[in-house]
Amino acid sequence: MRGDPVDGEPARRSGPAPGRRTARRAARPRAVPPRRHPSAALTVAAARPRPGGSRVPPGLQRAAGYAWRLLVVGAALYAVLVLLGRLVLPVVAVFAALVITAILRPAADLLGRVMPRTVAVLLTVLGALLLLAGLLSLVGETVAGEWSSLGHEFRGGLDRIERWLEGAPFHVRPSAVSDLQSKLGSFLSAHRSTLISTAVGEAGRVVEAVTGAALALFCSVFFIHSGSAMWRWGERQLPADARPVWGRAGRAAWRSFAGYTRGIMIVAASNAVLVGIALTVLGVPLALPLTVLEFFATLIPLIGSPIAMAVAAVVALAAKGPVTALIVLALIVVIGQIEGHLLHPIVMSWAVRIHPVVVALSVTAGGILAGVIGAAVALPLVSVLWAVVLELRADGDSA
Repeated sequence: MRGDPVDGEPARRSGPAPGRRTARRAARPRAVPPRRHPSAALTVAAARPRPGGSRVPPGLQRAAGYAWRLLVVGAALYAVLVLLGRLVLPVVAVFAALVITAILRPAADLLGRVMPRTVAVLLTVLGALLLLAGLLSLVGETVAGEWSSLGHEFRGGLDRIERWLEGAPFHVRPSAVSDLQSKLGSFLSAHRSTLISTAVGEAGRVVEAVTGAALALFCSVFFIHSGSAMWRWGERQLPADARPVWGRAGRAAWRSFAGYTRGIMIVAASNAVLVGIALTVLGVPLALPLTVLEFFATLIPLIGSPIAMAVAAVVALAAKGPVTALIVLALIVVIGQIEGHLLHPIVMSWAVRIHPVVVALSVTAGGILAGVIGAAVALPLVSVLWAVVLELRADGDSA
């Protein structure tokens, strides 16, 4: 039979042929081990205990990673600050140009609807210059007109201050006041040359200020006229995939900066009007120059307005006596409450809202790093950065 073994031949096994079995094995899918990312392999290798060494905790590894990254970022920021410190004049001029643009561009856009854009920009800038020149000339005329009578008032005020210090509750001896006056006079006479050389040295700062003002005016004309076109040109220089992100960040930054600038101008004007009315009612001399000082000082949050009011209190003390000076000092608290609880929440609602602690820390840090300029620039810079962060974070959440 076909199934029986033949003599001399081994019996054949029943089942599939060897060729078929090999084909089936080849057709079976093989399990491919998952590939590990090189960074994961490095992490595993770093976490393994090495011979003769101790295992580094994962928390320490993460802290070390953040530490060297923060060191790199800090070094980059320090390099940027050093560069900006060398280029103070153009940086301040560009910042002032952006402030001028934020204030005057709405008027230029409004005039641009009924006349050519170039003519609208020129009329807006010239009108602002004439308004500023008229205000400064009015202040100069006020000071010149009150200067003669102001000297007599100040001398009489100093006599009143001396009598006030000699009475209760201070009981200062008359000899102490005369000694202080003589020491002050001898100090001024001894350091007259130093004071003159310092004044001459400050003349160079005046030239720098005039140069910076001219550069700011020059840049602001072009920013008002074609700032949007300049920004679009800058976007085209970036890679195509980075343009949408930079576009959103730029628009958010400008909205925050323009809103903050217009809002702080309105707050400063409101404070100046309140101070001017109060000083006029109290009969304090130089009310108009002190009002203008209050306006510009309010541009520095938290500390500007109290400093201007302290100057007004000194003038009131010398001209009208301690009672009027105390009333002027009380105005610091009143105006501060009006500004903090009424003007800022209403006027600054379109700008980025920042916590008062952040405002105080920003102004303090800016003043330490760059003086008065840093104190004035710190808060709008923080507002712009926070607006950009919120814009990019909202876009990431929506994506």
